[in-house]
Amino acid sequence: MEDLLKVGVITTTHGVRGEVKVFPTTDSPERFLDLDYVILDTGRQQIELEIQGVKFFKNLAILKFKGIDNINDIEMYKGKDLWIPREEAQPLEEDEYYIADLIGMEVYLEDGTLFGTLKDVMETGANDVYIVNSKAHGEVLLPAIGDCIKEVDVNENKMTIHLMDGLI
Repeated sequence: MEDLLKVGVITTTHGVRGEVKVFPTTDSPERFLDLDYVILDTGRQQIELEIQGVKFFKNLAILKFKGIDNINDIEMYKGKDLWIPREEAQPLEEDEYYIADLIGMEVYLEDGTLFGTLKDVMETGANDVYIVNSKAHGEVLLPAIGDCIKEVDVNENKMTIHLMDGLI
């Protein structure tokens, strides 16, 4: 399991005083109101940034970080990810999972046959869609619904699926 969970991506700057627009990768963008800090992954290092202010505009969060008061201090981080430690994450409901825990999971058919590896999760309006790389079928899109996803065991890194008609 991952120690850090992604909560957003810096899309662009906002104004000249060091604020940034962030595309939330969490179910609840209001989550930023409860956070004291985020971890910026620059690609070379991880920097802890204290959140000084949070606003919202359309589907974006606008964050102001303590000590960053100029557009030039933050502009270089466009496109970079923001993370939080797992212990800061919101608790999950039954049958909810952190995407970071699903990526790389082995996917098995109900008869125990290895089907493939979960490559990514596509978040749609109705339900998530799991993108599975299958040696036999290439990339397969599986709806994250009870009729298709029979069991998820994060500790064993294993998912069991029912392959519904029309999916391959």
